[in-house]
Amino acid sequence: MTITMYGIPNCDTIKKAKKWLEAEGKEYAFHDYRKQGVDKEMVSAFCEKLGWENVVNKRGTTYRQLTQEQKDSLTLETAIELLVEQPAMIKRPILVAGNDFHLGFKADQYAAIFS
Repeated sequence: MTITMYGIPNCDTIKKAKKWLEAEGKEYAFHDYRKQGVDKEMVSAFCEKLGWENVVNKRGTTYRQLTQEQKDSLTLETAIELLVEQPAMIKRPILVAGNDFHLGFKADQYAAIFS
């Protein structure tokens, strides 16, 4: 099974998820949004599999800096555009294991994925 983690390396949640995978001996690829970028196709797949409302990180600084009008008018299409422009607004990590997409990190969640 191919495992890819998407995110930014200095995120605390990403660090915890990487540490868990390494402790469990799971080989994975890491896709750094800042270095490798994101495109509409990738973000659309995340939104399709996980729901765009879940993919948008509403707790982050980038989201909080949006105007109220931008927040109120978010739709699938506008969310995808914003996430491509501002990948830091994608909730982290997104883990793709085989054909399954997972959002966020909790040790018991990862244990269930790989059991």
